[in-house]
Amino acid sequence: MAASGYNVAGVRAAEEGQPQVAVTQFQKALSHDPANPDAYYNLAATYHQMGKQSNDRNMMHQAEALYNQCLDLDANHTECHRGLAVLLIDTQRSDSAFTLMERWEQRSPQMADPKIELARLYQEFGDKENAKNQLNQALAVDANNSRAWAALGSLREQSGELGQALANYQRSYQLNNLDSGVGSRIASLQRQGIQSEYSTLSPAMGTQLANQPNSRQRY
Repeated sequence: MAASGYNVAGVRAAEEGQPQVAVTQFQKALSHDPANPDAYYNLAATYHQMGKQSNDRNMMHQAEALYNQCLDLDANHTECHRGLAVLLIDTQRSDSAFTLMERWEQRSPQMADPKIELARLYQEFGDKENAKNQLNQALAVDANNSRAWAALGSLREQSGELGQALANYQRSYQLNNLDSGVGSRIASLQRQGIQSEYSTLSPAMGTQLANQPNSRQRY
């Protein structure tokens, strides 16, 4: 419980623009629970953000080591995989980012998250076809995954398939009505007069609090 409290305090400090205070809180969390993967992730993400802003290579190395410690403790930690992949891209190692996600997907074929994160990478590098394939595979293993439906909506919106995009966003919203980003996309498409089979649903325009600093969650 103490580690959880320090993690929460650290996230709050990071969100308020006090990274050094956040680091202290996450270190306290680890002192109470040295096997807490979330504390390693939070500390890694904070060092990552600080290192990128200050162009501090040593801090980036430290962040990478902490991400890996997080994954040693929790091999399926989604945010940590995402953070490490972003760091690898930030340090001109995009091939390693793809390898990281591909190996995770191979180790955990029954999980949707590795496929969604791999799709994100493909999309960011302009390979929409492989991104769509990964998302279809994610939905094959978890048809009720709101993130996969939202990601598919994003791809289809980029491709100009607006009716299908709206249907995908609305399916995502039906499964998770706390995602304000999806709600915004639904509202935007509906203002354009786009219709879909779920067009009677209305998006909630509230916001969802971030659980982790610098999480970079795209979907």
